[in-house]
Amino acid sequence: MKFIHMTDTHLLRDGEWFLGFDTQSRFERCVQSIKENHSDAHCIIVTGDIAERGEPEAYRYFHEQMATLGMPFYSIPGNHDLRHNYSSVLPDVWSDPSVFAQQAIKTPAGVFLLLDTLLDNSDAGTLCEHRLQWLSDQLMDFSSEPVFLFMHHPPFDLHMPAIDSIGLVNNEPFLTVIKSHLNIRHLFFGHAHRPVSGHWHGISFSSMSGTNHQAPLDLKGVGNMEVVDNPEYAIVIINDDQLVVHTYSFLDGYR
Repeated sequence: MKFIHMTDTHLLRDGEWFLGFDTQSRFERCVQSIKENHSDAHCIIVTGDIAERGEPEAYRYFHEQMATLGMPFYSIPGNHDLRHNYSSVLPDVWSDPSVFAQQAIKTPAGVFLLLDTLLDNSDAGTLCEHRLQWLSDQLMDFSSEPVFLFMHHPPFDLHMPAIDSIGLVNNEPFLTVIKSHLNIRHLFFGHAHRPVSGHWHGISFSSMSGTNHQAPLDLKGVGNMEVVDNPEYAIVIINDDQLVVHTYSFLDGYR
């Protein structure tokens, strides 16, 4: 099975730029690239920060563009998203009966669990007791199937001080919930705007740049470094014994 992982679109209104780039123009190029090259993908998962300022216009634009792809797409909010505007515009069907944008998606490769780590009025993220209980229940329900986790905030340090200071604030309770479930095959996240991969407590993970820009590699917490002009999305291919993540810089000379 092939699907597309997209993150951190940071969309603004038409004509507005973010960090020196036209967010809508770049997003349209991203969508066009997927149309031209990956129309056979099963679905698209977008891991947060859909709108830079959480404006309804940005979510409407996002939904209109994604609908042109002709395949299912699912999203979760990030720290830049405003929950009310996000939930009022995007037509996700959430299996979490609360206000949280969490859902379980059954796919040919296994179950995708989308987690809502939005912490209102903070750039950091959280999984409150309710959200953790939902996750625990889903992991029990799907204990015999491969599970893939999706979230905005990474639940561990990336050794990038600027990101680690605004990561998932309660990562230990999260780890307690998931560590006994050996059927978790991979963890996908956003937030860092960096191509990152590795293992955490035996679980492989990956992320990449957003569709607008890539963050600089700052392992010393220097700050005030210029962003990198390298927006990406990822193509993920899964079979019974392998998971491959290709990150793709979709501009190809386009600016």
